[in-house]
Amino acid sequence: MRAARLIRMVLLLQARVSMTAAELARELGVSERTVTRDAQALSEAGVPVYADRGRSGGYRLVGGYRTGLTGLARGEAEALFLSGVPGALRDMGLEDTASAARLKVSAALTPSLRGASRTAAQRFHLDAPNWFHEPSTPALLAPVADAVWDDRRITARYRRGAGHGSGSGEVERLLEPYGLVLKAGVWYLCARADTGAYRVYRIDRFSAVDAREERFARDAEFDLPGFWAERAAQFTRALLHASAVVRLSADGVRRLRHAVGPAAAEEALTETGEPDAEGWVTVTVPVESEEVAYSQILALGPEAEVLGPPRLRERFAEATRRAARHYR
Repeated sequence: MRAARLIRMVLLLQARVSMTAAELARELGVSERTVTRDAQALSEAGVPVYADRGRSGGYRLVGGYRTGLTGLARGEAEALFLSGVPGALRDMGLEDTASAARLKVSAALTPSLRGASRTAAQRFHLDAPNWFHEPSTPALLAPVADAVWDDRRITARYRRGAGHGSGSGEVERLLEPYGLVLKAGVWYLCARADTGAYRVYRIDRFSAVDAREERFARDAEFDLPGFWAERAAQFTRALLHASAVVRLSADGVRRLRHAVGPAAAEEALTETGEPDAEGWVTVTVPVESEEVAYSQILALGPEAEVLGPPRLRERFAEATRRAARHYR
């Protein structure tokens, strides 16, 4: 642990002209006293670390010293490609690995280019979770991520969600973990089950994960983005068990995708027919349930008229009467 920290300290000083003890302590996650001891240890080992005294002083490398420890390890190179997703790196336990990789790349750059990483970080940032939702890191994400990187099979205990076709409760699965997906603040594992089928699992539903010694042979044809896009579309469509017949104004048509979702709106507007005398069109909208349809279509206000099913139309009629009493 200390050896890795000492290497990071040398790389930091190599990438910058000078750093104060406070700056180094912040970058390395240690106290200023530890920074002082580490600088002394480096000096004793032959690394020319020089301490400038005074208020504006700090640590620097003497005589243009450069370390030869800038070659990227495989894990560092892989983590470097995820550097634009700092929250995901932290959740998977790869923050230190990616930091070491960035320092090595920075140290290998010419002085005029060493500020490039800081310049980019000041201008671009990815915030993955949805608004108004506090992201939470699943307790077992790190061991699952390790297994994904190492291509190791895992034995996992998984809590099925309510309404699962085979019933809820815990099941045990032998999985080949192919890839991780972070969607709207929720982590998912795409894995091949012992049946040979590829499936998607929410990682916050894992209650136990045991990484096995044996590795699996990864299918070179497996395309994680393509697989996820296909399954996400299937999942979205599978939720739509019912339908509502709705008459829409031109503005209602434009706003439909924001009220019921892009997939449902696209299916509803595929065959709209000719507008009536008032310029309105009648569509059949796939919905999750009557309750969900009520809250979704209500957002369209006077730009929509529900024609069926009858019970849903009556709910809208009653809502309209109540609203009229408020605004008369």
